Amino acid sequence: MKTFSMKMDPLTGEEYYEVYLRGQQLLSDSLLNKGSSFTQEERLSLDLDGFLRSGVSNIDIQIERSYEMFKRKPDDIEKYIFLQGLLNRNEILFYRLLSDHLKEMVPIVYTPTVGQACMMLSHITRRYRGIYISPENIGNIDRIFQTISLPSVYLIVVTDGERILGLGDLGSDGMGIPVGKVNLYVAAGGLHPACCLPISLDVGTNNERLLNDPVYLGHRQKRLTGQEYEDFIERFVLGVKRNFPDALMQWEDFAKNKAFMLMDRYRERILSFNDDIQGTGATALAALMTAMKIKKSTFSDQRFVIVGMGQAGSGIAFNIKAKLRDEGLSDDEIRRKIFAIDQPGLLIDNMPGLENQMLPFAQPVANIAGWKLEAPGKISLMDVVKNSKATVLIGVTAQAGLFNQDILSQMAKNDERPVIFALSNPTSKTECSAEDVFKATNGKGLMASGSPFATIERDNKKFIISQCNNMYVFPGVGLGALVSKSPKVTHKMFLAASKALSNMVTAEQMKNGLLLPEMEDIRQVSFEIAKAVAIESRESGLGRLLTDEQLGEVIRKAQWEPHYSPFRPGTFSIR
Repeated sequence: MKTFSMKMDPLTGEEYYEVYLRGQQLLSDSLLNKGSSFTQEERLSLDLDGFLRSGVSNIDIQIERSYEMFKRKPDDIEKYIFLQGLLNRNEILFYRLLSDHLKEMVPIVYTPTVGQACMMLSHITRRYRGIYISPENIGNIDRIFQTISLPSVYLIVVTDGERILGLGDLGSDGMGIPVGKVNLYVAAGGLHPACCLPISLDVGTNNERLLNDPVYLGHRQKRLTGQEYEDFIERFVLGVKRNFPDALMQWEDFAKNKAFMLMDRYRERILSFNDDIQGTGATALAALMTAMKIKKSTFSDQRFVIVGMGQAGSGIAFNIKAKLRDEGLSDDEIRRKIFAIDQPGLLIDNMPGLENQMLPFAQPVANIAGWKLEAPGKISLMDVVKNSKATVLIGVTAQAGLFNQDILSQMAKNDERPVIFALSNPTSKTECSAEDVFKATNGKGLMASGSPFATIERDNKKFIISQCNNMYVFPGVGLGALVSKSPKVTHKMFLAASKALSNMVTAEQMKNGLLLPEMEDIRQVSFEIAKAVAIESRESGLGRLLTDEQLGEVIRKAQWEPHYSPFRPGTFSIR
């Protein structure tokens, strides 16, 4: 049942919302509520007279009041709760506040605070957001989707909550992640909040803490597995195709084996991508491209050690492999450049049970036969870093302190400007701190992290750490794919995104060691990436046949800015 439609007056050309709610119902709708900013005309025509105090505020006054309340909150989780409360009351005001204070508030609405919020979501939930699909209601999926009040749905962010950040299985408490991703799509990419839908596939949880928690709000059963799980996903995808045929679907925080399966199974059937694999890989590749510019070097001159071959690590490895192939290396030469480590240790081709995404990066035994090991018969991380003469060290393990001073000092011996990516989040799970890298490399290392670290200024040196946040990539990729009307998202689109992102880092920023643009430039970043993706879509024969200039104009027009639109009363409508 729609609550409003977007209209244009044919006489004046004025854009407005035709609203089907009245009075208190209107004030309770977060997408429509303007609070004190309803005009006197709107108050009379929409039966709001008497429900509001007489004063009329513009959005700037509302922002001032809201920011003052935000600053009063004593800790990050209370700030998160406040912002979610604002989102549930007034989405336009929330997104304007978030856009005005993006660098300060992104760590609250997303990593690292969102992880803490998900751990306790059933305890702090004030109001439900998004849609919950479970084995109990999957049979009603068409009715559920048809009763959504949004005027249209173009973006879906969906999780089953099994691998939330580095925190594991959080069941339907993982809904904080799709909600946070939608926040970033709107604030960073410019998608209109009225077309974005977060979804939790509540297929149960194996987390005993949640199953035994009387406050837990999710499906209190063990997780669906095997064919039963796959059938559930298929019914969900078909429901999306029937009801939202033009929507982009972003798979988010699924367990590793399911994530690769779903990405491969549906990438050709629906417009979709996996942010944990493809978004992380593209963002890290962009940061590496910038690092090579700073080092005045090439990928083929580096030796890469990647620790953690789950979704993120594999996505990064495949992107590095693609870049090395672009530089003319053969598969055998590429294997000698990328050293992948997972729970069994260094991946070697005679290891039993290697997962499919690991196989291309398993080292032939002959390649490591001459290595000198600290303990015979066991290859440690130090052995790999030392024997491979690694120049780039990437961690996606959620193992705090894995990159200790000995490891980092060895990296500094291997290369004058080693590249260290400690990409695990939240901060408590990161492989090393900025201080660790600064100390071990005498401030010469180039670092990117998963969680934010403050700039270090010492001994006339400025050590800036780029947060390798997927929000640099996925909003622009999503926007570009939607605007171009591509039927699928391809690897070449992500490669185009990486190049566009790296090209936005200025010479002055590179001089200070910055590997990605400043967060304040995120709207322009999303524009440039969306344009690069749309151009690639067109060149691949998938997207609209518009010129580069026309694509830029369409993308600019698609990037919504948080502001209050005029309202006019409409006749109540049943969809």
